[in-house]
Amino acid sequence: MKNTLLGSLYLSLAASIWGGMYVVVKYVVDVVPPLELVWIRYVIAVIALLLIGIITRQSWRIEKRDILLIVMIGVIGNTISIVTQEIGTMLSTAQMGAIITGATPAFMVLFARIILKEKITFKKAFSVILATLGVGIIVGNAGIDPSLQLGGISLLVAALTWALMSVLIKRVPGHYSQIVVTFYAALVAVVLLTPVTISRLPDLDVSALMHPSIWGGLVYLGVISTACGFLLWNRGLQMLNASSGGLFFFFQPVVGTFLGWLLLGEQIGLSFWAGTALICMGVLLVIKEK
Repeated sequence: MKNTLLGSLYLSLAASIWGGMYVVVKYVVDVVPPLELVWIRYVIAVIALLLIGIITRQSWRIEKRDILLIVMIGVIGNTISIVTQEIGTMLSTAQMGAIITGATPAFMVLFARIILKEKITFKKAFSVILATLGVGIIVGNAGIDPSLQLGGISLLVAALTWALMSVLIKRVPGHYSQIVVTFYAALVAVVLLTPVTISRLPDLDVSALMHPSIWGGLVYLGVISTACGFLLWNRGLQMLNASSGGLFFFFQPVVGTFLGWLLLGEQIGLSFWAGTALICMGVLLVIKEK
């Protein structure tokens, strides 16, 4: 039960951090295009994780049989999912970004069943239905422009790939430090994105990048959202099964929608609070099942 509560805390914090990320991305992406933004945040994250690993004297050795799995996590989750997420957020709204990727837990249940052979209990299925219904109530009254279809498709790809990555993380042996696993996965993203991004960096507006709100946003995305967020998420998933852990991802659309209203002027109403209540009920069911 202690592991369940601690894992729940880690996953809730990670999802809440990522909910706030949508608001930051929506602001920073006006100055730094999506690909460059993803590359910069991962470079910052890799440096932060490397320093943390050195200070805490982590072992950086990975067995040959596990290298492909970590590379797959880096390609699917850290690269494809994050790039499509940034593009989708740029082409839509912060609120829409948080809500569509909120479908991730449902995909995680499916992938966990296929890849990990996790049993789908009635309570687990009911909790996913409750939380998904909560997201549906929120988005159904969010006033989202239907013309933002390309952004929505990109966000859907982000949700699918993130769900797959989250299930693959459960295949990583538990004796590896999550700092090291997260570092290597982020490094894969940097390696893949550098050839595409490096020639575009000189086109960035340096004076705009020097504005405190922009570089502060980049630091948040690199250190808090990427390095800390991934560490919390990966560690939390190690403590819960993948399909149950995915339920905590629903805190992302709640926080993202709330901050979109608070900071960007995006509208919410009674439906937001009703949907949030259903999401919390679904999460509580998972905790009590343990």
